[in-house]
Amino acid sequence: MSVAKKEYKRITVKTLVDMKANGEKISMLTAYDYTMAKIVDGAGVDVILVGDSASNVMAGHETTLPITLDQMIYHASSVVRAIDRALVVVDLPFGSYQSDPKEALRSAIRIMKESGGHAVKLEGGKEVKESIKRILNAGIPVMGHLGLTPQSIYKFGTYTVRAKEEEEAIRLKEDALMLEKTGCFAIVLEKIPAKLAAEVAKSVSIPVIGIGAGNGVDGQVLVLHDMIGMTHEFHPRFLRRYMNLYEDMTSAISQYVDDVKMKDFPNDEEQY
Repeated sequence: MSVAKKEYKRITVKTLVDMKANGEKISMLTAYDYTMAKIVDGAGVDVILVGDSASNVMAGHETTLPITLDQMIYHASSVVRAIDRALVVVDLPFGSYQSDPKEALRSAIRIMKESGGHAVKLEGGKEVKESIKRILNAGIPVMGHLGLTPQSIYKFGTYTVRAKEEEEAIRLKEDALMLEKTGCFAIVLEKIPAKLAAEVAKSVSIPVIGIGAGNGVDGQVLVLHDMIGMTHEFHPRFLRRYMNLYEDMTSAISQYVDDVKMKDFPNDEEQY
């Protein structure tokens, strides 16, 4: 049965909980700069994630680990200036929250004060529980992240599907319940079996957003540059490309180069 889409002037953490309760799916995309965020927000996306994937997409690093807190604040502040409607969630980068709850709180406060973001996201389950509690006690909304956690890539050694074995699946379910009980307003599940993700979504009252986690969850997130085809060498099963912008941009730029070389640009109407 289709569910009528309700119009929301501004998305908040409460809006997302209401959307889950009403059976309305949540749309989420990444953005890292003003211009792209303006387009994403204007298109009606509910949540914009200023992801630490900026480390890969914007800076060309192999992993998400190198990006710093200062760099995340720079990207987030650029995005926030573009937004009229979407909820802006900002990733806490690697090293800014894992080992010390006090450091986690300081990092989250800096993001909220210096970027104007609306919430933070961090990876992990019970091992980061104290950091989550400390951040929440300061009144800062927290989104959790379970399954494939890219900041732990060197621990896993691969980007393969997580929680296929029963022991890890049980642990993931326990962590999801813990995140809800601790006070997280939503959870991202990355690259886990669809059946398990659907079970988790049914077991908690907070929204569950999937990436490579099937359609039984409460919403979906993709990296914008993957979805519009600006990146062209990344081909996971879960990715649907809605454009092939890499080819379109390459063609346009090549045409510009030719026009300049052939003295066709600028023409008489394009000069003063």
